Amino acid sequence: MDNDVRWFKNNLACSVFEGFVLVPFSSLLLLIASPPIGQGFIITNLSVSASKWYNNPMLRSLKGLYHLLVAIYANIRFGFPGRKLIVIGVTGTDGKTTTTTLIYEILKNAGHKTSMITSVHAVIAGKTYDTGFHVTTPNAFWVQKYLREAVDHKDTHMVLEVTSHALSQSRVFGVPFAAGVITNVTHEHLDWHKTFEQYMKTKLLLLKRARVAVVNRDEAEVYNRAMPLLRRKTVITYGIRRDAKITPRNYPFTTTLLGQFNRYNCLAAIATAFALDIPKKIVQRTVSEYSGLVGRMEVVQREPYMIIVDFAHTPNAIDKALRTARALTKKRLIHVFGSAGLRDATKRPLMGKASGKYADIIILTEEDYRTENVETIMDEITAGIEPGPQIYRFPNRQNAIDFAVKTAQPKDLIIITGKGHEKSLCRGKTEYPWTDQAGVTKALKLLS
Repeated sequence: MDNDVRWFKNNLACSVFEGFVLVPFSSLLLLIASPPIGQGFIITNLSVSASKWYNNPMLRSLKGLYHLLVAIYANIRFGFPGRKLIVIGVTGTDGKTTTTTLIYEILKNAGHKTSMITSVHAVIAGKTYDTGFHVTTPNAFWVQKYLREAVDHKDTHMVLEVTSHALSQSRVFGVPFAAGVITNVTHEHLDWHKTFEQYMKTKLLLLKRARVAVVNRDEAEVYNRAMPLLRRKTVITYGIRRDAKITPRNYPFTTTLLGQFNRYNCLAAIATAFALDIPKKIVQRTVSEYSGLVGRMEVVQREPYMIIVDFAHTPNAIDKALRTARALTKKRLIHVFGSAGLRDATKRPLMGKASGKYADIIILTEEDYRTENVETIMDEITAGIEPGPQIYRFPNRQNAIDFAVKTAQPKDLIIITGKGHEKSLCRGKTEYPWTDQAGVTKALKLLS
């Protein structure tokens, strides 16, 4: 079976992120059996024309039906394992991974045997798996399989990072969420959802399905849309600016994580812990000791100029990351970034606009351009940048980082966004090994 799975991965033109292509039934079974995490392999991606075909409304409906059927089968196959666990789901455009991991750490420190799945890594039944490719919520079959493994391991809790794709495609069908957490909803994934209204509606599905809803009170649009749907639910709100159940005033905490947005992530985890009756001292200690994740405002060098690697790849995330970086910068802020190909193109000028608000030097480059033209992607980002910052373009990401390092002067700050924790870079139809952290190390060696 392992050989068959390897052949399937390397020879069928489907993306792990998208997870669907019309294939013979025997190959479909192999897709279900193919592990989404902990495996190193070459991923093949859909071409531009295939991407348009993939977004055909009828085929999108077929994809949803496919995932629903897989979920029904997997629930039955593994004996509805979610019913034996306290499952916490975390959704939102930004902040999901940090919030999910914080909740996991809090539960673990409170003495609960816990598993989790995030886009950075997964801990299932005591085993840690790398998830460094472009994957968050796995195929429905594997969601249920991991729940089953957690149950067999005598785990009591599962914390699951839940994407809008997973919700719209029924990948988490049959999972009984004890708590649903929403961090925020901003511009992203409109290539799939088509409208922001539909994207918001999909995100709120998690709260509707959960027994307890944890909502960011300061995200006014999210709160106003969510509350009419949650009249019969227990709702725990958190916030900094507005009155909420959990605030820094009534639940003080300290954190080493950079940025105001990370204070919100901490509050989301604290509010969830409150809903689960975790002792306050354990929560506060865990939050204060939590050092963060690889590729999330990760400081890879402090002197003579700071270098930060962050996963920000949406207009909102770039705005928040660069606002934080700007406050840390004694001199110039240098921003290296791009935008993914065959994904939501409407966000590209908005990303450029967000960068231009804070950066003195903008260095545009590749970020998984897939089969799109990287120059076209950079043109679309540039269209949103208002006059002011210096703009440079390097189609090769290593060359862009090299230039940033050569350009930087003492007390400047370089922030490289878009890849974060990821360990591959997609060019054409092939994923190549890559990390921004290694790219920085290589660039610094060239100077020495």
